[in-house]
Amino acid sequence: MTIRVLISDDHPVVREGYRRLLDAAGGLHVVGEAGDADAAEQAWATLAPDVLVTDLAMPGGGLALIARLRQRRADAAVLVFSMHDSEAMVRRAFEAGARGYLTKAAAPELLVDAVRALHAGQSWLDPGLPPGWRRRDPLCEGERLCSLSAREFEVFRLLAAGSSAAECAQALGLSAKTVSNHQSAIKDKLGVATTAALAHLAWRHGVIAPAGA
Repeated sequence: MTIRVLISDDHPVVREGYRRLLDAAGGLHVVGEAGDADAAEQAWATLAPDVLVTDLAMPGGGLALIARLRQRRADAAVLVFSMHDSEAMVRRAFEAGARGYLTKAAAPELLVDAVRALHAGQSWLDPGLPPGWRRRDPLCEGERLCSLSAREFEVFRLLAAGSSAAECAQALGLSAKTVSNHQSAIKDKLGVATTAALAHLAWRHGVIAPAGA
């Protein structure tokens, strides 16, 4: 039986690399590609893949995409394949509904193993990450991060990375007022007052890279 895979990443060259790797593995076939969250959701509904492999940092937001797919189908098999290796990002992905998380620093063959595991009904966590990262810690700064909704977390990540409210609105397909409301809620939940404080919190938890890194 061939495992049908959908790839979602905003870099065409990266998607092509995934396609070649998976198609060459035997028993796997990439049935489609998408460059943003909306296109991925449409392709998922149309193509009905067995497994979705998705990045998080893409237009529309990978976390929001995962949450929407799980609302459509509770057993959706979603594997996150991301450059982010922080505890906060791993937790957010699993809480949104992902069944697996693999970092892009992992050996290529692990992507194949992870896809097969999800298709078999199993979960997957990059073996280079601590297994306990699926669990929630007592209330702390990291826990407050986990209290953000999927959409709030996407706005938080973009703001912390230096995007303006207008740029966030454009990237996520939201109105400026909606982004402003999210921004206020985010600051309240995280207990910070400025965008600079948001950025410091984000890099402490590996959500963004420190300036100059």
